[in-house]
Amino acid sequence: MDSENADAGVCGCCGPLRPRYKRLVDNIFPEDPKDGLVKSDMEKLTFYAVSAPEKLDRIGAYLAERLSRDVVRHRYGYVVIAMEALDQLLMACHSQSIKPFVESFLHMVAKLLESREPDLQVLGTNSFVKFANIEEDTPSYHRRYDFFVSQFSAMCHSTHEDPETRSRIRVAGIKGLQGVVRKTVNDELQAIIWEPQHMDKLIPSMLFNMQDNEDSERAGEENPASLAESCFRELLGRAAYGNMNNAVRPVLVHLDNHRLWDPNDFAVSCFRIIMYSIQAQHSHHVIQQVLSHLDTHSKNTPRVRAGIVQVLLETVAIAAKGSIGPTVLEVFNTLLKHLRMSVDFELGDCSRRNSGSSLSSTRTKESEERIVQNAIIQTIGFFGGNLPDYQRAEVMMFIMGKVPVYGTPCHTLDTVKIGHQGTKRIQMMLLSSLIMVTSGFKCKTICAGLPAAFLEPLCSISLMEDSELRQLVLEILHNIIDRHDNRAKLRGIRIIPNVAALKFKREKISKQDVVFMKKHGQQLYRHIYLGCKEEDNVQKNFELLFTALALITIELANEEVMIDLIRLSIALQEMALVNEENMPMFIRCGIMALVAAYLNFLSQMIANPPFCQHVSKVIEMRTLDAPYLLPEHVFREKFPESLERDDTGLYFQTADMAEALTLPGYNVERLTIPYIPQVTDEDRLPRRKSFVDTISLQVDIISNSLPDQSQLAEEITFETLKKAIDTTGLEEQERERRRQVMEKFQKAPFEEIAAHCESKANMLHDRLAQIFELTIRPPPSPSGTVTVTSGHTQYQSVPVYEMKFPDLCVY
Repeated sequence: MDSENADAGVCGCCGPLRPRYKRLVDNIFPEDPKDGLVKSDMEKLTFYAVSAPEKLDRIGAYLAERLSRDVVRHRYGYVVIAMEALDQLLMACHSQSIKPFVESFLHMVAKLLESREPDLQVLGTNSFVKFANIEEDTPSYHRRYDFFVSQFSAMCHSTHEDPETRSRIRVAGIKGLQGVVRKTVNDELQAIIWEPQHMDKLIPSMLFNMQDNEDSERAGEENPASLAESCFRELLGRAAYGNMNNAVRPVLVHLDNHRLWDPNDFAVSCFRIIMYSIQAQHSHHVIQQVLSHLDTHSKNTPRVRAGIVQVLLETVAIAAKGSIGPTVLEVFNTLLKHLRMSVDFELGDCSRRNSGSSLSSTRTKESEERIVQNAIIQTIGFFGGNLPDYQRAEVMMFIMGKVPVYGTPCHTLDTVKIGHQGTKRIQMMLLSSLIMVTSGFKCKTICAGLPAAFLEPLCSISLMEDSELRQLVLEILHNIIDRHDNRAKLRGIRIIPNVAALKFKREKISKQDVVFMKKHGQQLYRHIYLGCKEEDNVQKNFELLFTALALITIELANEEVMIDLIRLSIALQEMALVNEENMPMFIRCGIMALVAAYLNFLSQMIANPPFCQHVSKVIEMRTLDAPYLLPEHVFREKFPESLERDDTGLYFQTADMAEALTLPGYNVERLTIPYIPQVTDEDRLPRRKSFVDTISLQVDIISNSLPDQSQLAEEITFETLKKAIDTTGLEEQERERRRQVMEKFQKAPFEEIAAHCESKANMLHDRLAQIFELTIRPPPSPSGTVTVTSGHTQYQSVPVYEMKFPDLCVY
């Protein structure tokens, strides 16, 4: 006899009686289930359960027994009443004894979810949701929700024939998952919910309903898609630092399995939800996950890779203003790696591309790879452009270090395999991304925007014989130099009638900028000077060169810099007139037009009437006699066969400008010194046709900087001082000497030039060896010196009286 029967047989003569808790439970069920729960008897049962909480487990077990029997007999009315009673008891009782009752309750919910009746599944889900909203006083050590995660996930994927019923079941499944999340995420003992086996069911169930938005007309909780999105946001918002990866990985797997990267609209919307739902400090986890996923799909179709890159763009666009930590350079490194791979796929071996494939399929593959490359460039530019200034400067340096140079060693990109065309493509794309990164970059000092480590490689690219690359370099310079957004007012290249009407924003040049121009101004002048005479220049090149000169004047020019800019303009005019390099007439006239446009601009910026008058006079003469020397006509007029140097009225005269600029602060004497481009290490790279010329100038300057001993020992007399003061014919001698040096290096055999350079290098090395021998040799020590003879170490002691000390050490 069990305990219940023993309780029933206590009153011997009165016959067996049912226990009170059973009678109270039986009384809540009416004869007709349509009448619903008997409220008065339910109040008695609740009062009894609260008064005797030790009976809760028996009450729950008996209710579960009746409910199981009613489910089997399909008496669904009584099932509803039993669940309602269970719900009310749960809400009313919060004592320690409720734990066994909860087990009975969850057992009954599981019974309902296992049934194939939609109404019972919905009923069990609603009861579970009510239970999930109850805050228990003490955590549960042994309760697990594995079954409920699996069952609710299965309900989320319901394929019931009736659309209305299918929607009800899916909504119930989503609500159940939401209940599981709420019940477990705040319980440290239930952290198991974040493990992959549960996340792999939870996340896809929500994404499946978000993706399958058939009931878009429904609103609120009746729409599976909107309810799933709400649950998805809630789950991500509760994810802690160590759980983020387990929450994001199933999203990527779901997008792979359902082929949602092409098109990627749903993928983009998913990651927008993720980035806006998680805590800001966890953003870098998501970015790293997407980067790793991009690596795993490195050999997938171009459209899939482009879809992943575009998703990455969305994530970094949201995270760029937040805390992304060390992920910054990792993002750029991964993107640049895939950029190179995309170029490899597009410009691989011809046999690989053409064998077994038609011309149309090859072109389709190339165009699809362009989509990938454009997506990568857009991501690089957008990400870099939204970073803080200090990080943006680092990214600029990082990208510039990745720009390859064809024919030179490069530790990041092997240019031999991709060839000249592939190298140019990567150069174009990286410089385009640099334009986006530098756009809107407002550095306080120009030193911060153009450090030497960034300026030198940037100017090196200006030596490349490709007009498009030089255009990109100039646009990058514009972005950095133009700190007051004056570029839009310049609008190409033209003779501006009234510069003051444009109202340029200016500030007094700072001391740091003055130092920058003294140290690096010659590099900028050289970049412009050499860029003007390239034979493949087009109209846009001259427009960008004019804008560069104007921006330097506005942002960085004091009196000394303005004199240098005038000297540069005169040198450009002289280069076009002399034409030692046989430039096309279009280039010569373009240089003349550039000089006219810039001197007109500069004269009005200086606001010196005589200077303005001289410039205006030359422009008027050109308008009448030589319109092809003005920017408004040079790009559409017919060019003459030659430029006559004797027509002095058509050209700007150094003497007239020097006479006009007799103002305080302007050192007009420097105007008479011809401008010569500064020679730098860039000339060692074989990227220009004028390679020998620049090397000759470099060697010439080095030879002049090291006078021989006879010159140093020359006796200074009255005659030598007189010769030093007398400068008559000095300019002609200097030109003749330079001509001879250049002729020597152009026509002399290579062996002779190499021997000449090697002798100077050997002499320098000998001098350095002598110095190091004197400075590094250790002094003698009384303890002796160590010598190694036949593998044995020997010490040779030196007496103190035999040691030779320097004179200053003896007293």
